[in-house]
Amino acid sequence: MSNTEFNRPIRVLVAKVGLDGHDRGAKIIATTLRDAGMEVIYTGLRQTPEMVVNTALQEDVDAIGISILSGAHMTVFPKIINLMKEKGMDDVLVTGGGIIPEKDIAELNKMGAGRLFPPGTSTEEIVNYITNWVKQNRNF
Repeated sequence: MSNTEFNRPIRVLVAKVGLDGHDRGAKIIATTLRDAGMEVIYTGLRQTPEMVVNTALQEDVDAIGISILSGAHMTVFPKIINLMKEKGMDDVLVTGGGIIPEKDIAELNKMGAGRLFPPGTSTEEIVNYITNWVKQNRNF
């Protein structure tokens, strides 16, 4: 599925939240999404949940991708999801990846997070997931 089916490119915010300084994976994902025809806003390191949600709102993104390796996923994702609900961003995908145990993934999905990808997931799988989610859930 190509982004050319939409009236505009899919817009994705890729963020690193908290003190986690390992951004290689986030940069690879940002480049992969860009190469797939998406517009990517990469926030860089050490973002707060408030900064991420405010940037996503200002940039009118379709999806937020959180890269997290620090173990703070059970704090970061719920905070972002709650801030998005407060701002009426119910039609924006929250997805991400990193070191997240399966039991925590299930709990985060119940809270409203989309698919969460472990290390080693193919970049094609991530591109397809975001593209299909946006096609089904956003009005273009």
